Amino acid sequence: MYRYRMKVTFFIVLLFALPTVLQAQKLSAENRQKLLTLQDSLIAKSFSRINLELEPERYNSNYAFIKTLIEALKIPGSFGFGFDSLKSISIQPSGDGAFRIFSWPILNSDGSYRYYGTIQMNKPGAELQMFPLVDYSESIKAPADTLTTNDKWYGAQYYKVIPVSRDTRIPYYILLGWKGNSAATTKKVIDILYFKDGKACFGMPVFDGDKEHPNKHRVIFEYSAQVTMLLNYQEDKGLIVFDHLAPPNPALKGKFDQYGPDFTYDGLKFSAGRWRLTEDLEVKNPASAADEQYNDPRKPTKKVEKL
Repeated sequence: MYRYRMKVTFFIVLLFALPTVLQAQKLSAENRQKLLTLQDSLIAKSFSRINLELEPERYNSNYAFIKTLIEALKIPGSFGFGFDSLKSISIQPSGDGAFRIFSWPILNSDGSYRYYGTIQMNKPGAELQMFPLVDYSESIKAPADTLTTNDKWYGAQYYKVIPVSRDTRIPYYILLGWKGNSAATTKKVIDILYFKDGKACFGMPVFDGDKEHPNKHRVIFEYSAQVTMLLNYQEDKGLIVFDHLAPPNPALKGKFDQYGPDFTYDGLKFSAGRWRLTEDLEVKNPASAADEQYNDPRKPTKKVEKL
């Protein structure tokens, strides 16, 4: 089955590498109608991609979904089309107009996930530029300490992008993501994206953690799949806030399927170019709709009927 997944991924990379067309600065009425039609097709394919019973069928549907998505993104002016009715994947703008990032998971039969996505750059009047995201999670042995690129990506479904341009030599973007891991545990990720040498690069050693894990390239939380975790950004405070995770008793330390929020909060505060750990925060109204902006493949979706 793993070889089948890799074969599908190989074809997807080829699809993203196909010749592109010129992007017009504005979206014409004709092209908008084309995109609306393709969006309807993407919605239908998404329903199959999520709800088909057999894993190979879900991957084949995902392949068809990606073909249609690429067809849509090649339409001149597509960057100005929001795909607002396509709720089954995450489409996150960069916050500064530079790009947007598409990401979504496929549920495997064993309860694990494989992630797909692409970064569409905003290049009005130029060739459509995309960076396909190829999930390499299974091969990355130390993800918190590993720099990666778009073709060797630590896959996740992103729900927040935070641009960072001050106190840094290289402007970058903080990515907050959901990473369903297995039937037993879920992960959330704080990653970094920047562009260098014609690639999209991920990870940067700007996170100051605890004594056990100093100077991380990305921050990864793992916890029981039976609970939820807050991970969000408070823009007014320049603070990434998150639940403190712990097992129900110290004897279960390291057994992440037993971890969950303990009703305290920690955070990463941006200061002098680094994200520094701050513990035991007082957080008012921590719940946020933005924290769970992903589509859990284990929950069936309702098919949207066309009017």
